[in-house]
Amino acid sequence: MIVEPGGNPVARGMAAALIALAGAAAGLRLTLAPAWARRLVPFSAGLLSGLVLFGILPELARDNGWLGGVGFVASGAAVLWVVGRWIYPVCPACSHTHDHTICPATLHGFAAPLLAAAGIHAFLDGVGISASTHPHAGGLGHAVLLGVGFHKLLEGIALGVILHAALGSRGAALAWCTVVEAATPLGAAVESELSLRLGLTGVSLALGLAGGSFLYLAYHALHADWQRRGASAVVLPGLLGMAGAAALQRGFGALLH
Repeated sequence: MIVEPGGNPVARGMAAALIALAGAAAGLRLTLAPAWARRLVPFSAGLLSGLVLFGILPELARDNGWLGGVGFVASGAAVLWVVGRWIYPVCPACSHTHDHTICPATLHGFAAPLLAAAGIHAFLDGVGISASTHPHAGGLGHAVLLGVGFHKLLEGIALGVILHAALGSRGAALAWCTVVEAATPLGAAVESELSLRLGLTGVSLALGLAGGSFLYLAYHALHADWQRRGASAVVLPGLLGMAGAAALQRGFGALLH
């Protein structure tokens, strides 16, 4: 029997937020952490993609048909594209507009838009974690929590490093990371309440939004690393991440059934 982390969606969101904060603390203390995180970003991107392809999309297709499932995921990706294109990139670890691997210069004026974007990202993480725990979502809950948790570890490292460069204070950077990551359990709580009111439609909308956002973030992570380090540094880790997601989904599905 699998022991659930906290036994409810909000507790899962809090667990994911704590993982991100641990990453932020590591990024603020360990000077090699950003380079280490950058090497794992393609694996994380593959893991997120695999969770969508082998977990979220099949569950959506089961309840809405393949056309409907693809439509929900595509709609989620479109929402993130609009935010990333017209507001601000929502993934500090994989934004293609700035090299965040090393930030030697103080990024004056960068903190406010980054915090807003990271808050949106964290909220959507919470939405995905919560939606994956509903009975309609099958055995997605544990696999999504692990996959998102790994991604948030790397995200926290990048967020901590960038905010330190923008604010010039480790304490202030960690405090703002805490504020931002509080949006994760908030997203889980909001999704849980809306799904109670909307039923299966609410779960499908939330899973589609989460799945689309995962694919959007994965694409930008892989694209940025492909340009920066070449295909050889991206393809194999990405495929390994996808294989890991398939194994997680199959393994948890077998245990739960």
